[in-house]
Amino acid sequence: MRHGRSWKGVGEVLLVASITNALSHSATPNLPHSLKLTQPIILKILSNPSLHPSHKLHFFNWSRSHYPPSPASYSLILRTLCRASFLSDIPSLLHSMNQDGVVLDPHSFKLLLHSLILSDNFHLALQLSDYHQHLHPSLIYNSLLIALLRKNQLSLALSIFFKLLDAAPHVHSKSIACNHLLVALRKAGMKVEFKKVFQRLRDKKGFSFDTHGYNVCIHAFGCWGDYATSLALYKEMKEKGLFPPDLCTYNSLIIVLCKLGKVEDALIVWEELKGSAHEPDGFTYTILIQACSKTYRIGDATRIFNLMQGNGFRPDTLVYNSLLDGLFKAAKVNDACQLFEKMVQEGVRPSCWTYNILIHGLLKNGRAEAAYTLFCDLKKKGQFVDGITYSIMVLQLCKEGQLEEALQLVEEMESRGFVVDLVTITSLLISIHRHDRWDWTDRLMKHVREGDLVPSVLKWKAGMEASLKNPPSKKEDYSPMFPSKGDLSEILSLFQDTSSPNSHDAEVNDGEETSYNEIDEWSSSPHMDKLANQVRSTGYSSQLFTLSRGQRVQKRGSDSFDIDMVNTFLSIFLAKGKLSLACKLFEIFSDAGVDPVSYTYNSIMSSFVKKGYFTEALAILTEMGEKLCPADIATYNMIIQGLGEMGRADLASAVLDRLLKQGGYLDIVMYNTLINALGKAGRINEVNNLFEQMRNSGINPDVVTYNTLIEVHSKAGRLKDAFKFLKMMLDAGCSPNHVTDTTLDYLGREIDKLRYQRASILSEKDNPS
Repeated sequence: MRHGRSWKGVGEVLLVASITNALSHSATPNLPHSLKLTQPIILKILSNPSLHPSHKLHFFNWSRSHYPPSPASYSLILRTLCRASFLSDIPSLLHSMNQDGVVLDPHSFKLLLHSLILSDNFHLALQLSDYHQHLHPSLIYNSLLIALLRKNQLSLALSIFFKLLDAAPHVHSKSIACNHLLVALRKAGMKVEFKKVFQRLRDKKGFSFDTHGYNVCIHAFGCWGDYATSLALYKEMKEKGLFPPDLCTYNSLIIVLCKLGKVEDALIVWEELKGSAHEPDGFTYTILIQACSKTYRIGDATRIFNLMQGNGFRPDTLVYNSLLDGLFKAAKVNDACQLFEKMVQEGVRPSCWTYNILIHGLLKNGRAEAAYTLFCDLKKKGQFVDGITYSIMVLQLCKEGQLEEALQLVEEMESRGFVVDLVTITSLLISIHRHDRWDWTDRLMKHVREGDLVPSVLKWKAGMEASLKNPPSKKEDYSPMFPSKGDLSEILSLFQDTSSPNSHDAEVNDGEETSYNEIDEWSSSPHMDKLANQVRSTGYSSQLFTLSRGQRVQKRGSDSFDIDMVNTFLSIFLAKGKLSLACKLFEIFSDAGVDPVSYTYNSIMSSFVKKGYFTEALAILTEMGEKLCPADIATYNMIIQGLGEMGRADLASAVLDRLLKQGGYLDIVMYNTLINALGKAGRINEVNNLFEQMRNSGINPDVVTYNTLIEVHSKAGRLKDAFKFLKMMLDAGCSPNHVTDTTLDYLGREIDKLRYQRASILSEKDNPS
């Protein structure tokens, strides 16, 4: 019996060798029809590495016509063709496999699918999915989607998701692919598609997000301004109890609160977390330091930074950069320089962005010489200088009127291989126009040799000038550009917070008001629970205030080119006092479908306020609200300034209160504007309270602050207080300017007047007759 088996084994080996030898000499050998082949023999021949893939394919087709093919043989030949890149033969094999009723095993299917996607042959991958979607829906769902997302084929992955979601009877509640798809859509900023996928999954029977899925959705909706949905998902997580919130959940919620300006709430949640089972991590500290620095909460930012180090977390470059930027914005130059020295001593490597913050901060705080010295030192070292560094210096030279030096720096910038971007070019254009040197645009063309950005800008300028001379519509229209829809008494309604509990009617369940005061005594974050219970809106809540100040150039490529150029030429026209021309430009491009942004509205509103056109400024504010264009700190500065000049300091204070309730913040310009408005209204006590609030928040007063304080106290007859602020100014090392001289002249006259009055009174006492 043993001899029979051994002879049989030898016979199979000889048969395999004979067929292999025949195939190696000819792709179509004359194999006898009476040849009896078993599946193991077929598999051995197909797996022989010495045979060419085309010969293996011919043998497989021959064997298929004589013997029923097995799933293993199909798997083997398909994998062989994929490895050899013989992809054109795969569709016919898939068709044959479908005819034979053969189903690949999951492992082979996954390998084949992965191979096709790696080779960027998505068409074949889809064909393979079509043949097997009814047999392995969950396998296809995970493998294909994840593979497509890794290859950055987001649109294709999205279409496959909806197709397979319809085909599959159910989707596993812990499907990794769902989370991968949602993350990819969030990172790509595809809000509509994200919401559609989110809703389809919510509607799918038997599906439930896991903790990761909830975290992704909470973060995405919150970053897009849908505060209500984020908190509703958090509340749902806690109520279901299947997937309790983890530290990542709370970090996502803190990001959402900070993103929407609710930094005060974020700090309360953070304080609660510190004593709970969810200890803050380095990411939590980083989020809060960034938010506090951005919103001028320098005291809080510094405190959290120190706690971060005390708890064993090492701040990285990002954390130092955020705090460094905040200190410069708060005019704390010495503190910023000390922080940079500490950063270097701690061994944290500064980045290009670190030095850009240093140079920009020094320039903003009147240390131009120090900034230029640092810039020159960095250039000599040949590191930590990029295109943004050059752009910062070009902008400064343009502001100082040194156009020749700015153009030379652009030439050097280009020679070093840095891209001359739209920010730099438009800064030069503004300076060229300010000095009436349009003939220098030829020099600009010579300096910026590469690319077509300058020609595009000049072509746009020519087209704009032609449009201004010959507007598209010559029909006379005497209706106002910004029609007034109310008066000053309605200004507060423009800032009504739609996500506030008071802005909606109470929800009623079975005729009773829903209770919002139930507190989970075991909750790790009762304040977060309270916020979630207060939000009743389940739709998108409009974000009426943005923490990011509007920029003249948005730097979003071709998508923002038109509005970037509109903003630039608005700056040019308004700087020259050509308000009517600026309004005409705004009207032409608004009619052409170019959507204004915050910077656009702020520019025109600023000019209206300066010229005393307060009704028109209010109308612009109304239009911003109607077009859901969020106001920023510059918008509020314009409002406060306008109300102050109209003598409505009461309304200015009310607007300030509303701003703070919405999560807004006060920068140094806002403090100066408010101090001036309240001072002119004679509300000196409020002025002093505001000044103390400013210092307590960590913002150093600047020369404008002190000049304003000296002036308003002088005019109010509080000469001792005026002198106190003058001394405070000198002790702080804040250098006086020409406005200070004028203010002190007025103070001197008031003192002389007071002395004369006192002398007159004393004279009358001495000589009653």
